[in-house]
Amino acid sequence: MNVDLVSIIMPSYKSEPFITDAIESVIHQSYKNWELIIVDDKSPDNANNIIRSYEKKDDRVKLIALSDNVGPAAARNKAIDVANGRYIAFLDSDDMWKPQKLERQIAFINDNNAALVFSNYELINENGTYIGKVIESPVKVSYVDLLKSNHIGCLTAMYDTRKVGKLFMPLINKRQDYGLWLKILRKTNVAYGMREDLATYRVVAKSVSSDKLKLIRYHYELFTKFERLSRIKACYYIVCNILSKLLYR
Repeated sequence: MNVDLVSIIMPSYKSEPFITDAIESVIHQSYKNWELIIVDDKSPDNANNIIRSYEKKDDRVKLIALSDNVGPAAARNKAIDVANGRYIAFLDSDDMWKPQKLERQIAFINDNNAALVFSNYELINENGTYIGKVIESPVKVSYVDLLKSNHIGCLTAMYDTRKVGKLFMPLINKRQDYGLWLKILRKTNVAYGMREDLATYRVVAKSVSSDKLKLIRYHYELFTKFERLSRIKACYYIVCNILSKLLYR
């Protein structure tokens, strides 16, 4: 393990329109000791050509091209498996980081002896225009707090493998990042939210109303299969999640 290295995990699937922005936001970090592990999940577009062009210019950028489409959880886990860094951070191929993101979070982890940190993030549309909304993080969350509502934006999260070990995402189609945060919080007392806008989330119009029912199913699977909650508790925490979203809006 490289004690100062940050391993950045990025899955890539149909990411050609936005991945340049994502990679550039990593390259322009004020903290320079990082590796960017991009896992191509057998994408049908030309994103790999973009990734390889960066790989040739900067040996910190590493492409893993999968021969089969395995889904985002398995793709991220492949990157986590080969990661060399003490710190594991996540950035999807259509999102971006602010330049001080890594530097500020590493300082926070060390100053607060934290295992898992996250932050505020702002929303932009597909064209990159700020839409006037920031998702704010609570100061801290416990395991039970997180069961009630996932406050941790994947693009803002970083965990310290020295404190919790190298942990992987559950193999479900959605909410796999949520499952990882819960796994980490079963090993540590609290996750800390930084009240700073350190990342930018791109809102892409791709969901349909039926997806809401699918998300309920994914929550149920996460809570019963991976968190081993009873059916009653799983349903309770699903309702908490729904109410949290409605109240927040």
